[in-house]
Amino acid sequence: MRAGEQATAAYTGMWRQMAKAGETSDWQSPELAKYATGDALGVINRSLYTDHLNGVVTKGEPKTNPQVSSVDPPDAPATVMISDCGDDSAWLKYKDGQLLNDTPGGRRSITAEVKKQQDGTWRVTRFAVEAVGTC
Repeated sequence: MRAGEQATAAYTGMWRQMAKAGETSDWQSPELAKYATGDALGVINRSLYTDHLNGVVTKGEPKTNPQVSSVDPPDAPATVMISDCGDDSAWLKYKDGQLLNDTPGGRRSITAEVKKQQDGTWRVTRFAVEAVGTC
């Protein structure tokens, strides 16, 4: 599998596992570390921990459409940048069974850095999610 495909698989896996962990706000899910590390994993864990403390869970899942925007270095990639227009309108937060707020999600520009790890796996190391309507 090419570097871009492996990096994209790590990226989509990260969002899939984040959605699964969000169902119970499980900030300690070992599955998250299979797809994310460093800053990315820290952001996810802190977000899930905050939801856990506040009694909030997330239902549904985000839709992603990742595209490889660059590979570096080109001849032996170690870093892949991904651009996405994610949609979180069907991935909503609830507290005590009630929708937390009535602000719908939507399409957001997402940029992610995915790096090849020493063991040969690819993991998301950083990501940025922009405001609704940015794509």
